[in-house]
Amino acid sequence: MAKPGAKGITRIINATFYSMKGLKAALIHEAAFRQEAFLAVIMIVAAFFIASSLVELILLIIGPFLVMTVEILNSAIESVVDRIGNEYHELAGRAKDMGSAAVFIMLMFTLIVWVLVVDNKYFNVLTKAFN
Repeated sequence: MAKPGAKGITRIINATFYSMKGLKAALIHEAAFRQEAFLAVIMIVAAFFIASSLVELILLIIGPFLVMTVEILNSAIESVVDRIGNEYHELAGRAKDMGSAAVFIMLMFTLIVWVLVVDNKYFNVLTKAFN
């Protein structure tokens, strides 16, 4: 059974409001998100100067967005776990660690993409190694 609520354009407007509220909360309460957002702005601007093709541009830009997205999800997990209680529980610790691991994986993905694209454009060290 569908839950009652707004429909149509009202639902979209409400969802946008809640999303902005979530972004504001992340910026106010999460230092990691603020740092990642700051770096994302720099990286996205730099991507337009580094990329040699549309595909490279998309690859360079998508990483920072994915990192921020996963960071928000990690923060949401941590908030829910912390809401339940402060005492240690193995499952709560595992949930928080897995959220952190997801952020780490996205950071590594972004780093690898940037290293490969920058190397390909300026250094060709890896290109020579694979030829």
